[in-house]
Amino acid sequence: MASSSSFLPSATRGVLSSSCRPAIRPRTMPPFLSGFQQVRPASQTRSKKAAPPKKKGGPKEFKQGNLDDLEQFALCDAMRYLRAFEVGREPASSKYEVHIRMKTRRDGPVIRNMLRFPHSVQTESRICVVCPPGTRIEKEARAAGAVLVGEQEVFDAVLAGKIEFDRCICHPDSLPALNKAGLGRILGPRGLMPSVKTGTVVEDVASRVEMLRGGTIYRERDAVIRLPIGQLAFSPEQLRDNLRVTIDQIKKDAAGLNDRITKEVYEVVLSSTNGPGFSLNGEFKTDNSPDVSALQGA
Repeated sequence: MASSSSFLPSATRGVLSSSCRPAIRPRTMPPFLSGFQQVRPASQTRSKKAAPPKKKGGPKEFKQGNLDDLEQFALCDAMRYLRAFEVGREPASSKYEVHIRMKTRRDGPVIRNMLRFPHSVQTESRICVVCPPGTRIEKEARAAGAVLVGEQEVFDAVLAGKIEFDRCICHPDSLPALNKAGLGRILGPRGLMPSVKTGTVVEDVASRVEMLRGGTIYRERDAVIRLPIGQLAFSPEQLRDNLRVTIDQIKKDAAGLNDRITKEVYEVVLSSTNGPGFSLNGEFKTDNSPDVSALQGA
């Protein structure tokens, strides 16, 4: 006897037979591929803009302005304008400053040194000396004007927070004791930690104390050396003497570098604590400059 389904149209039989079949299981990813993320076709992914190529390096030398297009002044003329900017201010708090721009490479060594002016600019600095106690070095340091001398005495004062000095130098024999005391975390952030690079670890302690008391430490930053060069009451001759010593010393520093390094003075700018900068042309005065006697005194 024929089954009842044989009387149905073939299309109907197909529908019934498909509804009676077990549901098809969803396709599962093999276990060894379960940790991987499905990759979309290229047509479905968002297009990303390609990053612009990075520029290879910058200029090898610091860029300096063209002095031919710059107005420059004689020393006396620059002093006249700067004194006008400082009118009404406390004379003791204002100083002349010099900015020496160097023509140099960006990746080259920097100049750092100290000098002593013919005419003192700053008040006497308080100097601390770390040296073996009870020695000839200690006696010479005290005679030179150091306010704090010794080893353990200095360490105890610094650890107690009594840093009553402006500069600190160390004798090589006391350098191991200084490093063992662990004062770098205290003196380092203040710029007082002695080191060979800054010239504050020296054999001749007495002469360095005398130099630091009336001298100035300078360092090149971004091809510029900036330092105070005179009191506002200085005469033009006093300021000229200090300026000459400064430029001569910086030229010696540049000449003492590696033979393959070229570094030279490019521009000298004179300014004051509250005044602008005036580029100097190397002349002391001109026919239109005021009388020298009018450019001195507070």
